[in-house]
Amino acid sequence: MPNIQSAKKELRKMKKRAALNKVRRDTYKTLLKKAVTTKSTEMVQAAQQALDKAARTGVIKKNTAARKLSRLMKKINKK
Repeated sequence: MPNIQSAKKELRKMKKRAALNKVRRDTYKTLLKKAVTTKSTEMVQAAQQALDKAARTGVIKKNTAARKLSRLMKKINKK
């Protein structure tokens, strides 16, 4: 455990950020799975928005979001 006050505050901030990042990561993963199973345009759009938000906030990188979206669209458009 940190002894310095600023280190204690930084630890509190890290815990909050980690929790928020986990929520965003779990959200886009769940929406990706639902989009693949249901193949509805609403779910695909929701998954795309979740991926974009995760990339925008730094949970995942921009290219990772693009790759996941590309693979999702490939699965959805497969006949």
